[in-house]
Amino acid sequence: MHEATILLVLVVVAALAFDYINGFHDTANAIATVVSTHVLSPRAAILMAAVLNFVGAFYSESVAKTIAQGIVEPRAATQAVILASLVGAIVWNLITWRFGIPSSSSHALIGALVGAGAVQGGTGVVKWHGIQQKVLVPLIGSPLLGFLIGFALMKLIFGLFANAHPGRVNGIFRRLQILSAAFMAFTHGSNDAQKSMGIITLALMSMGLLKHPDVPPWVVLACAAAMGLGTAAGGWRIIRTMGHRIVRLQPVHGFAAETTAATVILIATHFKMPVSTTHTIAGSIFGVGSSRRFSAVRWGVAHSMVLAWVVTLPAAGLMGAVTYLGLRTLGLH
Repeated sequence: MHEATILLVLVVVAALAFDYINGFHDTANAIATVVSTHVLSPRAAILMAAVLNFVGAFYSESVAKTIAQGIVEPRAATQAVILASLVGAIVWNLITWRFGIPSSSSHALIGALVGAGAVQGGTGVVKWHGIQQKVLVPLIGSPLLGFLIGFALMKLIFGLFANAHPGRVNGIFRRLQILSAAFMAFTHGSNDAQKSMGIITLALMSMGLLKHPDVPPWVVLACAAAMGLGTAAGGWRIIRTMGHRIVRLQPVHGFAAETTAATVILIATHFKMPVSTTHTIAGSIFGVGSSRRFSAVRWGVAHSMVLAWVVTLPAAGLMGAVTYLGLRTLGLH
């Protein structure tokens, strides 16, 4: 019991560390466009994102419940498995952050959980149908939907403001982009903070401290605070990729991309899908940029990003599996 309690404490600490890293790793999702268009200063944008990430974390528990009961069988989710999944995801996040690659923290965590769980109890403990419906479908669908809606929204805006003076249009969308960036930060918190909530809830269920995947209030508060603090730390390497390297953005493009991505994320949260905010906002930026002309988008950057997205699930799964094997050699199961 003493060993299990120590492991539970380590799981909670690791989950909050993951949320903190997720905060600065994914800061770019909420503020890259509003910073790159010079609508807000980096300091103001990060402060706004930190506050709204915190507030958004209280919006729903639906994604947390998916993580807690929809990825692996609860009987296989021992404290060591959960700890290994968190460590594996953290390592992958730090690697991609170091090289400025906007990969998915969500898929890193899910991949690591699958890898560690499969080593512990075999592939039979993995809920493959749930992963297909709640992970793989959104993996493909969210950036694709972001691309299509972003493309269509920009075409609509171009049509509505075709005869307006460019300076007036720029002024309007500079103000609107503050709202769209706030919306993006809120939805990021509403979906991403729930991953750690779900992991901690899974650990509490594994210990027998919870019978149902209902997230305790202290878990919600702790995860929201960790993500808010992480967001305040900023993630400038990824901000440069998202805000400058994909396509040159003006306030109107930033508004369209953020509004599109935030809407897609909010819909996914409603349907209990742990989507990648990174994939969604990137897909939206690609769609918005392509509405001008396809050559406006730096497709070489897109290729590198898609490669990172594809690699994340298996790479994090391998890290989760290796970490669990290491814990098992120490006698922790």
